[in-house]
Amino acid sequence: MDIFQSILILLFLVSSSFFLSLSEIAIAGSRKVKLKLLAEQGDDRANKVIQLQENSAYFFAATQIGVNAVAILGGIVGESSLRPYFYEAVDYFYQGPWADSIGFGLSFLCVTTLFILFADLMPKRLAMIMPEKLAIAVVNPILVFIRVCKPLAWIINLIANAIFRLFKVDTRRDESLTFDDISAIMNDGAQSGVLQKQEHHFIENVFELEERNVPSSMTTRENVVYFTLNESEESIRQKLAEFPFSKFLVCNEQIDQVIGYVDAKDILVRILNNQKINQLNESTIRNVLTIPDTLTLSEVLDRFRTTKEKFAVVINEYALVVGVITLSDIMITVMGDWVTPIEEEQQIIQRDANSWLIEGSTPIEDLQHALEIDEMPDDENYETLAGFMMYKLRKIPRPADIVIFGDYKFEVVDVDHYRIDQLLVTRLIKQADEEIEQQQEKES
Repeated sequence: MDIFQSILILLFLVSSSFFLSLSEIAIAGSRKVKLKLLAEQGDDRANKVIQLQENSAYFFAATQIGVNAVAILGGIVGESSLRPYFYEAVDYFYQGPWADSIGFGLSFLCVTTLFILFADLMPKRLAMIMPEKLAIAVVNPILVFIRVCKPLAWIINLIANAIFRLFKVDTRRDESLTFDDISAIMNDGAQSGVLQKQEHHFIENVFELEERNVPSSMTTRENVVYFTLNESEESIRQKLAEFPFSKFLVCNEQIDQVIGYVDAKDILVRILNNQKINQLNESTIRNVLTIPDTLTLSEVLDRFRTTKEKFAVVINEYALVVGVITLSDIMITVMGDWVTPIEEEQQIIQRDANSWLIEGSTPIEDLQHALEIDEMPDDENYETLAGFMMYKLRKIPRPADIVIFGDYKFEVVDVDHYRIDQLLVTRLIKQADEEIEQQQEKES
């Protein structure tokens, strides 16, 4: 066999190994979500790739048989065909006893470099760049190759499965998608510019509905505006003018004796018809949906959907009213400032790049978003910033009380009848940097 034939055989072996290495990485690295999208667009090859991923034992066995067999043949052919030429080249400069060994070493190095570069490194890098596109391109020929190698692959898999069972290794591929996986995909999309910052924020908030409880978004008990059965007409008119709500609770004498609710539209209709509005009865009072304060926002959405209601009273374990929640409250949690009324006071006001004025009733989740805090300590013990301060201080906070957590200092600014009204939150890192700069200026 002359050098020309040897080179042709060597090139064929390198090309075969290139194809097998590329196929292995492309099919293994293809993302199932993208493959399903391609399948929905009518490309049947994408379904074949998914099936290969789900039943990958024969695929990996066949590709490894091919890759290793080609590598061994390449070494035999390359060494036997190239060694004489390298020996002659070495003999031209050196005629010592090591000439044959040097020629063998050079031929081995040449063949090894050829396989590493063109049969291993380059195909794998290409497959990592565009796995789905290459996977559907090679899946049909690779299925033919698997059928050819199936008898030997069956024996190899039998031995491999026995070893896995011996060491109790589960070989099933976990295809479940967790919230962390989806969050990572969203972060990648935001960084690459596919998702805008606001869109990324919306999607994160939607997933948080499953984790956030009702108290994080409800109107708290002290802020609930309600009518009593004996409410005067003047008082009702004043509340309608002062509070632009669409629904008002109706209670017997106090807030914990809930009877139902009235829609502001019904009262306005009575006003337009010159009817008395202080005679609240069955025609105007509607049944109100009551929910426990332990529900998640996702569960509340489901209750609203099944009952066709958009307003609910939140009850605690002692059957006391702790607040009310509407469909609009949940939408504000998801959409943020996009649906928040302009006249509504903001709970978080950023004073400058490193300080914030924050209301004590601010939900912990909103605080984490605003300050970019990944995790709060023991957050199962409280739901608001005020609860966080009480938990850390182990007492009823007073003005000027301070809690330091991470890079932030939380200072109580205003307390109203034991209720923490407002706090000043400051980033400590910036303060330290400014103090150092001021000290350096004084020294200079």
